[in-house]
Amino acid sequence: MKLVRFRKDNSCSYGLLEDEKVKVIYGDIFKDYQVTNCYYGITEIEVLTPCLPSKIVCIGLNYKAHAKETNMALPKEPLIFLKPTTAALAHKGSIIKPVMSDRVDYEAELGLVIGKPAKEIEPEAAYSYILGATCFNDVTARDLQNKDGQWTRAKSFDTFAPFGPCIATGLNYDNLSIELLLNGKIKQKSNTSDFIFNAGQIVSFISHVMQLNPGDVIATGTPSGIGALNSGDIVQVKIEGVGVLENYML
Repeated sequence: MKLVRFRKDNSCSYGLLEDEKVKVIYGDIFKDYQVTNCYYGITEIEVLTPCLPSKIVCIGLNYKAHAKETNMALPKEPLIFLKPTTAALAHKGSIIKPVMSDRVDYEAELGLVIGKPAKEIEPEAAYSYILGATCFNDVTARDLQNKDGQWTRAKSFDTFAPFGPCIATGLNYDNLSIELLLNGKIKQKSNTSDFIFNAGQIVSFISHVMQLNPGDVIATGTPSGIGALNSGDIVQVKIEGVGVLENYML
């Protein structure tokens, strides 16, 4: 099942994406809802971010190949940081390059969307707290990250957290192919089976630091092959079973 959030005639709703049609959902996808018989063609609506998170939690290093690429030792526990919700950007939205940065990078990631409140849960139980998966691009001002020595500024600019276009349910989050295409050319290609920490371990670890709320998004780390974005680029994150998140670089 693929859930989307969309705008039609100045009204925002959730919907069920089937082929090129979106069936309107009545109710709250994180509580009780019904799928109606009313639908729109995908070209008739504006696709929004698939949820409104209270926070976006990211994992800093979570692919074995990426650790090797950067000559970093495998972490003993997940390295977490936050992006502000003001960084959120929808499918087809434009990434804005900050004036103070000369190097902005793409980072394709699997996003996990939390479905119910999670506090101090165990890894085995954590999967039942995940509503579904989404595509995520952890856009980063690489020069500022290197300059600052910590990541808040580099990761937090407006438009630096594109995710969507949907929330896909019922997937094996620990075995999904993931790719990033830059202007149609594959730059990142991996599988979440290369995770250092699996989805259950990630959600559990974060829940012991902070309560996770319905709609919160967890970006699970990027594989090897990160690189620069330039003005005019089209960047796509493609995840098996989810779809394609497409954005433009201004």
